[in-house]
Amino acid sequence: MSRIGKQPVALPDGVTATLSGQTIEIKGPKATKTFTATDDVTIVIEDGQITVTPRGKSKRARQQWGMTRTVLANMAHGANESFKKELEINGVGYRAQMQGNTLKLNLGLSHDVDFEVPEGVTVTAPKPTELVVEGHDKQLVGQVAANIRDWRRPEPYKGKGIRYKGEYIFQKEGKKK
Repeated sequence: MSRIGKQPVALPDGVTATLSGQTIEIKGPKATKTFTATDDVTIVIEDGQITVTPRGKSKRARQQWGMTRTVLANMAHGANESFKKELEINGVGYRAQMQGNTLKLNLGLSHDVDFEVPEGVTVTAPKPTELVVEGHDKQLVGQVAANIRDWRRPEPYKGKGIRYKGEYIFQKEGKKK
């Protein structure tokens, strides 16, 4: 039994869901999202809740059960309010700034990095060493934050690089003479 899949998805106030076949559309004050589920699960909307049940006992049906429920919960949350990832930039001379729809990163490379922000996500730099990635699609927000972080991952000796806010980097001890 999927512990996640068993739980119904409660729709927040102002969010509505409509089902046609295996396609569900969730409308909210901030965004409208659609998702097409596989034929391995059954989706039912009643009393302001979305319930997902598997259509059989196959491994694939059980996998899709929990995954579909989680995707629908993220869509319902994203239609009402946005998801946020915060990044910190550590290192001498490392900084970031927004210029239109382009994020300019100075990360100690021989060139500046120009990162084009995809549609559906907003990136802001409240300070030159902080970035905030926001959007209504949880997967897209996480992917954009991971792509930005990949330009200069935190290294374990000095801790320089781009890290998630609150992320712990295990510090290694350097060579001894």
